[in-house]
Formats: sequence, structure tokens, C-alpha cells
Amino acid sequence: MKKLFILVAVVVTLSCNHKAVSVSEFLSSGEWVDLTWDYEQSTVYWPTNVTFKHDTVFYGINDKGYFYSSFKYSAEEHGGTHFDAPLHFAQGGRSVEQINVEEFTGEAIVVDVADRCADNRDYLITEDDFLSWEKDNGTIPKGSIVLLNTGFGKYWGDPLQYTGTVNSGALGVEELQFPGLSPEGAQWLVKTREIKAVGIDTPSIDFGQSKDFLTHRFLCGNDITAYENIANLHLLPAKGAYVVAAPMKIKGGSGSPLRIIAWIPEKLKK
Repeated sequence: MKKLFILVAVVVTLSCNHKAVSVSEFLSSGEWVDLTWDYEQSTVYWPTNVTFKHDTVFYGINDKGYFYSSFKYSAEEHGGTHFDAPLHFAQGGRSVEQINVEEFTGEAIVVDVADRCADNRDYLITEDDFLSWEKDNGTIPKGSIVLLNTGFGKYWGDPLQYTGTVNSGALGVEELQFPGLSPEGAQWLVKTREIKAVGIDTPSIDFGQSKDFLTHRFLCGNDITAYENIANLHLLPAKGAYVVAAPMKIKGGSGSPLRIIAWIPEKLKK
């Protein structure tokens, strides 16, 4: 992991400043922020999915006289803080192991729509929200990882507030209610700003009441990856953070659990 941090430091320094800066200088001030929720029995999954399970294989002093522990887990790909590969909604799209590692890191911008989403649980994030961000921060850089802060991360741990339902199965799906990225907004990001990836702090990049998943279908069809159920977006600055998103390398996977972290330079910390 230390080697990864050093590599990231070098890459981000060169890409952001266009000049060589030592690793020690880059890491001398700032902090890493974990954008990942814990996996546990209560972790949010789609209402029709099987939830996360973590069972004990052995825990205690074994017959050799020393302590040993081992566990087994099972989970569907799309639950908790997780990664969507293009294969998720695009036949013939790339699966998790086919995605280059360079695509899992990059400069992040954070679009804060929390106030709008507080007034409307069905809020759809559009081009207007991105243009509003650009008025204050400049044009979204090519190759950015765009993170959407709806403010719903504060509801994590309260399924009714976070997802709109406590039910499973078809009834739960019907009751889902949370914000998302509009298909038109997704098209604008990809076609006019050539983003690398997009992430959100809700269960889905499509809003909860979506029946056709047009945003997923467009992103996956255009080879764009997505991150869902992201934590702690309120801690990130509007721009200047650097993200590392590391999915489990599942061969043939349409997605996977995701450990996502961000480096925030000291001068940009909130």
C-alpha cells in the first residue's frame, strides 16, 4: 500500500502541477480520507439482492495452542460501497479485470447538490448543476472523476431515510426514493467534458424511482465506470482532491466491492 501511495503522489503531482515535486513534499501536509462504508450484515443492497454475510470458520485457540481466526463471506457484486464495470449494463462491455489500473485513480471534482436533494428526494442532477459548479471552479478538467454529493451519506445506517424503504423484494424496489444523475447530465459529462468516472453517495447512479436505468445504460454503453454508496463526500473540497478507487479484481465481474480513498492537500481541507 505504501508503494501505491508513492505512485499516486508522483502521478498526481505531475498531472496537477506539470512539474516534478518530491514525494515527501507532496505528502508533507494533507490527509487521506476513507470514502468507503464498512461491509456488515446491515450494509445496503438492492431490495431484490442477497445481503452481505460474514461467518466464522474458526476463532480461538487451536489444537496447537495458538490463536487463529478465519472467516468466510458471501456477497453480490452490487452492494455497499461498490464499483460498476461497463459490463453491468452493456452487453460485451468490459468486466472488472479488463479495466486498466490507471482508470482507478485521478483528480476528483465534487459537485454539491445536497441542498436541492434535501428539498426533493427524487432530484435529478443535470447539466445546470455542472455549469453552476463551473461558474465557481472553472471548467471540469478532461479525465476527471466526478463525485456527486447529494447529502444522503448522512442517512447511512437508517435504511428508510437512505433508500426510501425498509422492505425487500419487488415492494422494496417500488418504494426506493433517492436522488440520482439524469441521463442528460451523464451525456453532457461524457460528451463535453470527457470524464473518467462518476460516483455518488446513494445506492444507484440512477435515481431511486428509475424503471429503465437510462443513466446506467448510457455510462456503461460509453465505457464509463461508476462508484455507488460513497462515504464522506462532505469532507472533500470542490476540486483538488485525488482519488484511488480499488475494486476487487473479479474476473468476468460486472462490479465488485470497492475501497475508495482520497488525498486532500492541507490547504484544501475543510
